[in-house]
Amino acid sequence: MSEIDTNLPPDNTDVAYKERMERRKAIQDKRIAETVGEQGLVIVHTGAGKGKTTAALGMVLRSLGHGHRVAIVQFIKGAWEPAEKRAFEPWGDQIVFHATGGGFTWETQDRVRDKEMAQAGWLVARGYLADPTFKLVLLDEVNVALRKDYVSVEQVLEGVDLRPPNTHVVLTGRNAPDELIERADLVTEMTLIKHPLKHKKVRAQAGIEF
Repeated sequence: MSEIDTNLPPDNTDVAYKERMERRKAIQDKRIAETVGEQGLVIVHTGAGKGKTTAALGMVLRSLGHGHRVAIVQFIKGAWEPAEKRAFEPWGDQIVFHATGGGFTWETQDRVRDKEMAQAGWLVARGYLADPTFKLVLLDEVNVALRKDYVSVEQVLEGVDLRPPNTHVVLTGRNAPDELIERADLVTEMTLIKHPLKHKKVRAQAGIEF
């Protein structure tokens, strides 16, 4: 057994803590020095768990707080007036909000109409993606529209590439296609652990699900 160096401070002392934090700061400073400047990101929120849209709306709120213009285009959703739209009304023309769907597909039961609405929504989204006055574009539930072949992966990737260099785009919805994940800069998968509908038979509630 090797001899212990008694000159080193114990791990639980203030001196040891300060030394660890100094080393950590040096590592962090080096990482920051190696990074590039600001650039627009492709961000994907996917997975079976809840919170994909909610997390994206947090980014929307943060962008608004910085004074940036934001566009939200919701696919699939649209059969009701979204509470999010009402919540953002005080921001005026700093944010635009379009709910372009007809509602859940098991309610609409009309594939042709659903696809037509998704394609119309995509034209709206494409315009915002190409507009340099918008800092953030949220394409909510577009992954579901992709999964159902209402819009194509090629359309979405082409639209993503239309963005000015500093425009961010967030794409939400479960089952994001591999091509989109490959193209993205940041991908987060929400994992379902427990859901009140299955666990306690509790239906969707205002302020939580919608």
